[in-house]
Amino acid sequence: MPYFVYVLECKNKTLYTGITNNLERRLKEHQTGRGGHYTSYNPGVRIRYFEEFENRSNAAKREAQIKRWSRTKKIALIKDDRGILKVASRCRKK
Repeated sequence: MPYFVYVLECKNKTLYTGITNNLERRLKEHQTGRGGHYTSYNPGVRIRYFEEFENRSNAAKREAQIKRWSRTKKIALIKDDRGILKVASRCRKK
């Protein structure tokens, strides 16, 4: 069963990262306040980005990686801007 890592744009313009095995269902849950604690207060508007994985384990690893990223780096991922991704990776806070 495939799993997906997704980046959701919320109503307040923040970006939420999660995993699911059904993108359509999960978006509806986020939009109706049933998708998680954060999105119950900041409903999801649309999925801006997703990646597909063969299993939950690999998807969870990628989700954890993306969750550590800055907003700038997540936007670069969404826009597929490899130049900004490289620069943002070098500018990590220590």
